[in-house]
Amino acid sequence: MQEKQTGAPDSTAVRVALWRALHKEIDAPPHVLVDDLGLQMVAPDDDWRQRPDMDPEFTKTFRAAIVARARFIEDLVIEQIDAGVGQYVILGAGLDTFAQRHADLGSRLSIYEIDQPSHQSWKRQRLLELGLGIPGSLHLVPVDFEAGVSWWERLTAEGFDASRPAIVCSTGVSMYLTKETTADTLRQVAAFAPESTLAMTFLLPVDYIDSQDRPGFQLAEKGARNSGTPFISFFKPAEMLDLAKAAGFRNARHVSGSDLSSRYFANRSDALRPSSGEDFLVATT
Repeated sequence: MQEKQTGAPDSTAVRVALWRALHKEIDAPPHVLVDDLGLQMVAPDDDWRQRPDMDPEFTKTFRAAIVARARFIEDLVIEQIDAGVGQYVILGAGLDTFAQRHADLGSRLSIYEIDQPSHQSWKRQRLLELGLGIPGSLHLVPVDFEAGVSWWERLTAEGFDASRPAIVCSTGVSMYLTKETTADTLRQVAAFAPESTLAMTFLLPVDYIDSQDRPGFQLAEKGARNSGTPFISFFKPAEMLDLAKAAGFRNARHVSGSDLSSRYFANRSDALRPSSGEDFLVATT
């Protein structure tokens, strides 16, 4: 593995990238998402597939959920581009690779990836080392959240046009934030130009999760706590919809994990399906 550099992604972002790559490697086609660029950026040791959190059977429903949420976002972004939206903001971008895998959209879409400064520096270096470059349509927006820096101010400083609609996504983030912080984010995005769209994932309370998925969910929660990044916030779907409406969104809808399962995993020969526990809020201004 490459020597660890300051700003390298945390274990959660690495795990997501490896699961996305693993889906392509070991799950039967059709693949919901094909993405091994995150794996290339991380450059793990050759034995990464033997990690306990890469066990093919144990992680089956988790990696399915990861590729399902990524595919849902990508379908939504492409739908919005076709509707004339030309700005895409990713809050907590991590090892997102949309810009690299959809380079053909560069003339139609400006992408703003928001994350910690040290991580953005690391990602920029890795993209250059891999020969992928930084296209003019991609803006790696550094925001020091711990120092109280406003992501909105940094976004506009990078050239984001507040007078034009955008699509904003946040996946795998809200569980690490207080509910007050999530409500504040919703209010900020609700103030975007009309016809903007937000897609945000949120974790369900354990009693809202399918019984067969609860043991795995509880293990994931324990692992997050032991690694120093505990899950802080859980939302009932009605609670999240109420927060969106209170924030000022014109419309808001709930997209469940079972919705994603029906959309992307129907009639599979291997019975692959995503675990329940993480749903989407989709809201428009």
